[in-house]
Amino acid sequence: MADTFRAAVVTSFDAPLDVKDVELPTPGPFEALVKVKYSGVCHTDLHAAEGDWPVKPSPPFIPGHEGVGEVVAVGDAVTRVSVGDTVGNAWLWSACGECEFCEDGWETLCLQQKNGGYAVDGSFGQYMLVDSRYCPVLPEGVDLAGAAPILCAGVTVYKGLKQTDTKPGDWVLISGIGGLGHIAVQYAVAMGRRVVAVDVDDAKLELAKKHGAEVAINAATATDAVGEIQAATGGGVHGALVTAVNGKAFPQAVSSLRRGGTVSLVGLPPEQFPLDIFSVVLNGWTVRGSIVGTRRDMDEAIGFFARGQINPTYAVEPLDNINDIFSRMHAGKIDGRIVMDMS
Repeated sequence: MADTFRAAVVTSFDAPLDVKDVELPTPGPFEALVKVKYSGVCHTDLHAAEGDWPVKPSPPFIPGHEGVGEVVAVGDAVTRVSVGDTVGNAWLWSACGECEFCEDGWETLCLQQKNGGYAVDGSFGQYMLVDSRYCPVLPEGVDLAGAAPILCAGVTVYKGLKQTDTKPGDWVLISGIGGLGHIAVQYAVAMGRRVVAVDVDDAKLELAKKHGAEVAINAATATDAVGEIQAATGGGVHGALVTAVNGKAFPQAVSSLRRGGTVSLVGLPPEQFPLDIFSVVLNGWTVRGSIVGTRRDMDEAIGFFARGQINPTYAVEPLDNINDIFSRMHAGKIDGRIVMDMS
């Protein structure tokens, strides 16, 4: 094994990523070294590379939290995975395991958690380290390129749908049919929900209908999108999942709820959005934030994919394209997901 490997590195927040050779790391006691085969590109990676959020990573670092590959070495305390296993990394790279959140099954709220491609180097390279106690393990025979988006986009929308507190037969609104939303439609259908898809792009709405959405509404051209949703669903949706990064999508989703409904928020728009407190109280609505998913959520999300119920739309490109991929992501010109081939 060589002493170095190629990776896309954030050297500063105001410069393109530098694709270069970096030193191969040695796994710690609970860590595994993974030869990466594919890595998805998430909008969070773009936020990380540009230092958009209040708590910023420290350059230089390697982004990426949708990597899949083969374990090639393990630390001396590793028992959960072995050399030759196929594993991934995730946004929840590790947690403390001891706080009230970890003990209560909410490790995604752990204040000591480490995030892949943010607090620790991620999957935008030919090798990566994972914490063997937290890394997702993939079953044999799955499409690894297709599995990559499940490790963030998939588990995020799956958990978000669970957070809507809906049941089979209920109506669910999916707002924003992009990299997350088109997968959310599939999970919702697989979970027995009836889907209303909302976007401002007719091509994306057609993709949503292809994946099982019964109602598709263009919010940019509809005279009264909320009214159309209420009419189509007999009074409003039981739950809503907002993946869009447009601030207007949030109050629209809340207003589309029927009484007692819940909206789950996973998109992160740059602006604030108004919340009509009177309507929230009067209608008994719940507005809830949802952040990725736990290890149990991840196993369940991968299970749907392994059974063939989830088929992400993605294109495969080389690592050297990363800066162009980010440019297209900025411009909203990516359909589904981009997965980078590390070979």
